[in-house]
Amino acid sequence: MNDLMRTVDVDVAVIGAGQAGLSSAYHLTRAGLDHVVLDHSPRPGGAWQFRWPSLTYGRVHGMHALPGMELTDADPLRPSSQVIGEYFAAYEDRFDLSVQRPVDVSAVREGDDGRLRVETSAGIWSARALINATGTWDRPFWPRYAGQETFRGRQLHTANYPGPQEFAGARVIVVGGGTSAVQHLLEIAEVAAETTWVTRRPPVFRDGSFGEAEGRAAVALVDERVRRGLPPQSVVSVTGLPLNDAVRAGLASGVLDRRPAFERITPAGAVWADGSRVDADVILWATGFRAAVDHLAPLRLREPGGGIRVEGTRAVRDERIHLVGYGPSASTIGANRAGGAAVREIRRLLARERAVSPAA
Repeated sequence: MNDLMRTVDVDVAVIGAGQAGLSSAYHLTRAGLDHVVLDHSPRPGGAWQFRWPSLTYGRVHGMHALPGMELTDADPLRPSSQVIGEYFAAYEDRFDLSVQRPVDVSAVREGDDGRLRVETSAGIWSARALINATGTWDRPFWPRYAGQETFRGRQLHTANYPGPQEFAGARVIVVGGGTSAVQHLLEIAEVAAETTWVTRRPPVFRDGSFGEAEGRAAVALVDERVRRGLPPQSVVSVTGLPLNDAVRAGLASGVLDRRPAFERITPAGAVWADGSRVDADVILWATGFRAAVDHLAPLRLREPGGGIRVEGTRAVRDERIHLVGYGPSASTIGANRAGGAAVREIRRLLARERAVSPAA
């Protein structure tokens, strides 16, 4: 970072322009707070713009409209990356959110006079408060197994999953117990020579409705972890896998006949503790993501348990920092509510500062 670069003062910096970042920017605009929204993606759409083409809008797991503007008349057969990308672009335009992109944030540090120094590829911003809305897409989690580096086939992650067409005729091991793993398996099985599903724990399928009470209970479980300073689990990870007609068909056909985690990977595939083995051409790791918060490391926000402890959205170690879309606010509806809550707390913080320093 070139220290001679111009520094721009703002009340609030928002990092990320996905659901959480746009919700926060909407509430900041309504509150009349001077702010900047920095997004490293090439275009509107947040992480949705990187989703695989076969994930159509009709198959999206729980997309909630942004505050102040509904998503209406979307074609369920169109790729979700297109539908949601266009919706986010229209939202930015309607509310004049003026997102700056592509801008990479390298670090957030302690600045001068109690402000935060936000170092980026496009310059430096000095902020009195910060909303971090960077999500998880940029940090795919790759488990490590003995022999993994010897595998002669292809290994890839959900983050760069290209759709089922590239697996035609292949023997594929899909690792992971979440919704993405199930979606991958169901569509890959239609073209692959063979599929094997591997999870660390037996999958739990949820039959019946998932109402408000169940949602609150799931969020409470995630919230309890982040209050203890542990790395967050996704809300979806504690809700179970929804049963629908496609999943039922996959269970009946054996496509979703799960095997426990293998012991090691070989050049030709995988081997289990009982000596059984599966040969494979591809291992697809549908093993989730971790929070993309490394740029906050200079602020020393992490707890001994590895996570950032938050109360609501506020980082316990620094009241100027709010994490929206982190832990219990990681769902789309949670991100909307958290954006508003973060802005209300920031308004109170800035009001206290002005009361102490009326000339500022």
